[in-house]
Amino acid sequence: MHSTTEPNRPTIAETIIHPTAAIRDAHIGKCCEILADTALHAVELGDYSYLGPRCIVGDAVIGKFCAIAAEVRIGAPNHPMDRPSMHRFTYCPEYYSPDAVRDTLFFDRRKADRAVIGNDVWIGHGVIVLPGVRVGDGAVLAAGAVVTKNVEPYTIVGGVPAKFIRERFTRDIAEKLRSIAWWDWPFATIMERLPDFQSSNIEAFCERWS
Repeated sequence: MHSTTEPNRPTIAETIIHPTAAIRDAHIGKCCEILADTALHAVELGDYSYLGPRCIVGDAVIGKFCAIAAEVRIGAPNHPMDRPSMHRFTYCPEYYSPDAVRDTLFFDRRKADRAVIGNDVWIGHGVIVLPGVRVGDGAVLAAGAVVTKNVEPYTIVGGVPAKFIRERFTRDIAEKLRSIAWWDWPFATIMERLPDFQSSNIEAFCERWS
């Protein structure tokens, strides 16, 4: 009999952060996984979400049970295009002169322009999500997409810039799933109902748990 578990795969009973990850001013939920060379700054990461290697996330809120592939960039910061120069000497002048003072208001505005990722979102390899964008629950961002506008729940988008591809489910099913909000269930309950999650009969899932 062959084991169905991956070889040397640890049980994620608590949050796992690779030693090369850089975490600053972040709140990390329970049972998350953050892989090698990923950097988080001013981020809220929901329970059971995971990020692949070489991701950079700044000024963002990420929901629960999100699957984020490698080399994803969320909240890529904007430069001040309305100023005579867009260079960082205008907001980080202390890098170049010991007498200069950082422009804290600029950084306050940048922090307020957060990207918000819903629950159970799948973000493919190499996706870029710009500041201020909101991605709804259950959405899929196809590999390589540059997401410049809000994404509706349970839709699939892709391309540069990202455009609507199709709905994952009917709007009725999508609304039922959002109403069920299974990501807020105790994890023990989710595991008890695992066979329902492994079934493609989404109508039966919604009818049983609505």
